[in-house]
Amino acid sequence: MSAIIPFRIAVSDDVLDDLKARLRRTRWPEAELVGDWSQGAPLTWIQEVCRYWAESYDWRQREARLNRFAQFVTAIDGLDIHFVHARSPHPAAMPLVITHGWPGSIVEFHKVIEPLVDPVAHGGNAADAFHVVCPSLPGFAFSGKPATTGWGVDRIAQTWAKLMARLGYARYGAQGGDWGSAVTTALGALDAAHCAGIHITLAMSTRPNVVGEPTPEEARALKGIKHYADWDSGYSKQQSTRPQTLGYGLTDSPAGQAAWILEKFWAWTDCDGHPENVLGRDELLDNVMLYWVTATAASSARLYWESFGPERRSVHKVGVPTGVAVFPKEIVTPVRRWMETNFSAITHWREMPKGGHFAAFEQPALFVDEVRAFFRSLR
Repeated sequence: MSAIIPFRIAVSDDVLDDLKARLRRTRWPEAELVGDWSQGAPLTWIQEVCRYWAESYDWRQREARLNRFAQFVTAIDGLDIHFVHARSPHPAAMPLVITHGWPGSIVEFHKVIEPLVDPVAHGGNAADAFHVVCPSLPGFAFSGKPATTGWGVDRIAQTWAKLMARLGYARYGAQGGDWGSAVTTALGALDAAHCAGIHITLAMSTRPNVVGEPTPEEARALKGIKHYADWDSGYSKQQSTRPQTLGYGLTDSPAGQAAWILEKFWAWTDCDGHPENVLGRDELLDNVMLYWVTATAASSARLYWESFGPERRSVHKVGVPTGVAVFPKEIVTPVRRWMETNFSAITHWREMPKGGHFAAFEQPALFVDEVRAFFRSLR
């Protein structure tokens, strides 16, 4: 068995000095020619964020805050996997693996890990406690960068199953959004002997199946599909076809990396027109930092190359109990009837009052309550 090695985030001063120097000498494009975000992230805001990043943002303070979580690295299939492992003080706690996506990171979960682990300390009941395992996807943040092809969703799910077994968890739950929902779905299909149930916020493998007039639920999802195809999916096409080409610019320019990521927090959050209406500037930059300091623009984008294309994607039949939370500003809101083709045991379905694609990040209290409610039936 491979060792599980304690890990702390410790970015060198040289990396931080280089970041500030690059930010200060950014060569900016001219401003957009419209008064909204329809041509992309506005110049004035990105300049403001980058000025703050260079002059006021305190990474050492943020680094210490992230290091409050116990973190580890272990090698699985020759690749180092970085993960938070927060054990509950409550002996009957249920193991739960939670998985982020792109352009997210473990930062997405920084407000929900502690309430999930110790509900009593956050106004909840000990019966809802979890041992939380929160890995960084391969090629993201502090996990290793795959040196060979083949690290798609199914292999990641199989790696998570090995990780949970290595940690001594013979029965566990899984939760995820974005790519995390795809990994979580695959876990439910590929490790049903140990995965007791899954909870997702996005149904990535589901295809529209409209019979007659669309229901209001279907019409909402179809509108999201059309908007995504027309206005919001260019990043995905680039990352799924030419991730290496994209990586040169994003790895060289922090302003470019920030704009590439932050525009999606405008597009995909329930933010009433501006991401800073729902997320703080420091936590937005914490997430960007996990891409910048690890130079993972290309390696993270390759997950799209691995996952989209001829014969690259698996569509799984999931028989374990499945919970779905429908956040109103999700890219494409899940439709129960469409999902039932591949998910035969949807036992929990909840329309959420607010929130978007980054559910745990945007609406931590709602997210925690929802996860507790679903897994309560599986304890």
